[in-house]
Amino acid sequence: MRRINRNQPLHAVSIIAEIVRRFRPRHRSRGRGENSVRSRILSRRRATVLAVAVSAALLPVSAAGAATGSAATSGTADRATTDAFGRIADAVLTDRTAALLDRQQLKSTAAKIKGGVRLSSALTKTEGTALSALRGRQSRLAALGEAYTAADTRVGVDKTRIKGSRATVEVTETTVLTYKKIRGDEPRTTGFKAHHELTFVAQADGTWKLSGLRSTDKGPRAVNEPVTTAPAKVRPSAVIDAPRAATTYPAPANPKQTTGTGYDYTAMAAYAEKYWKNYNTAYRKFNGVGGDCTNFVSQSLLAGKWQPISTVTPEEYDTWYYVANGQSDSWAGVNEWSWFTQTAKRTTPLANVYQLDVGDVLQMDFDKDGSKDHTMITSYRGSNGVPYLTYHDADTYRRSLSSLIASYPTAAFYGYRT
Repeated sequence: MRRINRNQPLHAVSIIAEIVRRFRPRHRSRGRGENSVRSRILSRRRATVLAVAVSAALLPVSAAGAATGSAATSGTADRATTDAFGRIADAVLTDRTAALLDRQQLKSTAAKIKGGVRLSSALTKTEGTALSALRGRQSRLAALGEAYTAADTRVGVDKTRIKGSRATVEVTETTVLTYKKIRGDEPRTTGFKAHHELTFVAQADGTWKLSGLRSTDKGPRAVNEPVTTAPAKVRPSAVIDAPRAATTYPAPANPKQTTGTGYDYTAMAAYAEKYWKNYNTAYRKFNGVGGDCTNFVSQSLLAGKWQPISTVTPEEYDTWYYVANGQSDSWAGVNEWSWFTQTAKRTTPLANVYQLDVGDVLQMDFDKDGSKDHTMITSYRGSNGVPYLTYHDADTYRRSLSSLIASYPTAAFYGYRT
């Protein structure tokens, strides 16, 4: 009898065929009745063994459809399972957004999800802590004079990979929050797109548990993303650095001169608000190589008549340009942009970030290590002195400065008058 090599992976069909061959009844000279009885007994035994064999042989594949009881191709998930993954991702992120609303919901949406997918006990505890932290952020926002009355969070599944009993799912979240009219000059809404990676683990009962959820964006965390890591220790500042700006409100008056400068600040804001979500295909994207935030701000400034400089001089950061086969470091680099604008006197540092006006630029150093991490442009300013920022990574429209300060209370902020 041929033996099955246990160390050699076999296709499920091959395994089943081998088991069928092994359990095929061997005919011997018996009476007709005896053969009939034995045939029925063997048939029942073969049915039982085959059921177990099929279950064992197809487990890695049918695990892909565990949430719905349907099978999928190895390494992928079927449509129903993918939809189930998307629903729980939507529920978790909706709960996070709801924690920021002026009137908060009483029960978790994620806790109500059915259909074979649920949160692990560890993640349930983690999300409970996250929602508490976000409610604290909502309180800080209220103290700064900002609140949201409504929200709409939607999640789309971009990619699903299954390996063994684990599934990795990439999703895109699109959230729109409606500002509460407190000062009266707030824009109607703010919105952002964010990207997340979820980890699911298949269970013995055929269900899935969501065991991990993390953001994959490189920019500042979205307003509904909880803090998951402690700030890094303060290190000495970089040699070339702009002065930090105060974050107190209200700020001392510092009106911006909008005429006679040669720049079109309205065009800067209009460009940013046009391409914050739908990228301008005339430009390369840098999301996968450090972030697209400064590239996007440079595009907006160019749209507002900032002139490129491509002639190299002895100064290290004296060029700012974008061409078909490359760009200056200052075009797409956060710190390099800052160093260029100071060297070329394109910007003036602001003493307080609430002095930012349309077309002005905000930078942040998340952990105060002296290296700036993110660049944003002011696309709207309320009559009561609150700037609203639009940026890439994560793609965001009219996020209030108050929201950024409430989300990053220990970060360093830098304001640039353009």
